[in-house]
Amino acid sequence: MRSLPRWVLLPALLGLLLVVLPLVSMAARVHWGDIGELLTSESSLAALRLSLQTSALSAALCVLLGVPLAVLLARCELPGIALLRALVLIPLVLPPVVGGIALLYTFGRQGLLGRHLELLGIQIAFSTTAVVIAQTFVALPFLVISLEGALRTAGTRYEQAAASLGARPTRVLLQVTLPLVLPALASGTVLAFARALGEFGATITFAGSLQGTTRTLPLEIYLQRETDPEAAVALSFLLMVVAVAVIALTRRRPTA
Repeated sequence: MRSLPRWVLLPALLGLLLVVLPLVSMAARVHWGDIGELLTSESSLAALRLSLQTSALSAALCVLLGVPLAVLLARCELPGIALLRALVLIPLVLPPVVGGIALLYTFGRQGLLGRHLELLGIQIAFSTTAVVIAQTFVALPFLVISLEGALRTAGTRYEQAAASLGARPTRVLLQVTLPLVLPALASGTVLAFARALGEFGATITFAGSLQGTTRTLPLEIYLQRETDPEAAVALSFLLMVVAVAVIALTRRRPTA
């Protein structure tokens, strides 16, 4: 702490206030006497259950797809790899609604792939599957960024040593590379889950808002905001608590 210049404290505190103060203000608006009734309504519980289920599936998909993608970006020096990295990061800068429109024109009934799937009797848009796809679309870059940075920092000396001893590439990846970056993989998975949990724009555009099917907790908050502001505040607080609990639990450092 002594090595830090004193002027760092002021902008750091302002940044902390910018994040924490709105959350405290929201918590102060919660009517604690009615919170139990507001949070245990059928629609609220259905939305929370659907959000947790789809966010868990999305996080799993992010791991399944994002780990190979991050390894490719970190370890390959192919022409066009910089363009590929930029394409992977596009969901970070696109408005979520734009992402939802792009997904709709890909998997919708008249979409690039959707019209062919429709012939097979498979309809993705406005289904629970669409929720998972939308959440994965916006959350995947968070895992890829976290893991790619860790892979570049870790270097390749241990992988090269294992390969020189005769280990096959798959064994090197599973027993050398991934264990080295396991903390980054865990952090990236948590970030992906948290981002999926709070996803709204792409979901409502691509999946709609059908109770029990596609209406996640952020969508329920949006609808309640128009009809019952107190319920919207209570649900917002619930979403915040769940997100904080997940992040705190996963990022907890083990004690020696």
